Amino acid sequence: MPKPRFTQRGNKLDLAARAAWLYYIGDNTQEEIAIKLNVSRQAAQRLVALAVSEKLIKFQLNHPLSNCIGLSEALRDKFELSTCEVVPGSTNGLRKGLGICAAANLETYLMAKTPAVIAFSSGRTLRAMVEQIPSMNQPQHKIVSIIGNMSHYGRAGRHEVVMHLSELTGAEAYPVPTPVVASSVKERKLLQTQQSFITVKSLVNQAKVTFVGIGDIGWNAPLHESGFVNDKEITELMEIGAVGEVAGWAYDKNGTLLTKGTNNRIAGVPLEQPVQRLTIGVAGGLHKQEAIIAALKSRLINGLITDEAVAESILQTV
Repeated sequence: MPKPRFTQRGNKLDLAARAAWLYYIGDNTQEEIAIKLNVSRQAAQRLVALAVSEKLIKFQLNHPLSNCIGLSEALRDKFELSTCEVVPGSTNGLRKGLGICAAANLETYLMAKTPAVIAFSSGRTLRAMVEQIPSMNQPQHKIVSIIGNMSHYGRAGRHEVVMHLSELTGAEAYPVPTPVVASSVKERKLLQTQQSFITVKSLVNQAKVTFVGIGDIGWNAPLHESGFVNDKEITELMEIGAVGEVAGWAYDKNGTLLTKGTNNRIAGVPLEQPVQRLTIGVAGGLHKQEAIIAALKSRLINGLITDEAVAESILQTV
């Protein structure tokens, strides 16, 4: 069976709906719309006209994404985000919905003719994103990981992103050649002196965009369920106040990266804080709300793709 994908017309109508919301409800100029949607001013004008001709908007926006567009604009303004997308709520298809939306964003970078470095963490949601990408031939790009994909005793993670995406696109793959968490500080330092790690770190610093998952901290949370941290380590993280993690790096409710626990043994690429390059967090589900809020407040991410329920809850909470 072919993978479900946005049709070209569906994508254009979604973009037209967003342009209409920005123009008629958000009171943005066509130039401001062009900047926010990353299109030309003429394209922005045509999108607004399309929304009117397709009767997406009358006296109110008549499109299923209306509430999501409003939420995404509110989040963008509140946290000064470079980009923000909110997908309609769906308990059963949440991860798939996030994956489809994130894939649409990722595809714009993959389809570019100019060579680019695109970086990723790992996890179920990002893997769902990659599964929505069609096969293509884009060997000019480099796909690089910021996190290892095995436990310190050798168990491989099941939700690796970079190698799978490379197979789909023909882009060069650069995985992090380390476990997520080293067995000791000494081992972590040794692993990070290897030329392969130095190469990956250099590429990450050149990334045009980085897509990261956001994990909560708790029993059977992503780090624990994947075997990257053991029972004792996840318990310690909870006891010292960790609420979330990005690429294995744990942080507290204020988004401050912890100086204790497993953080001094993380063998992946260090995170920027505040982040300087475009870094899009892809995460949903109310159980991740606290982790997402902390990442937003502390500027671990400057872009977000999340779901309607989480977006509404964040705006009510913060």
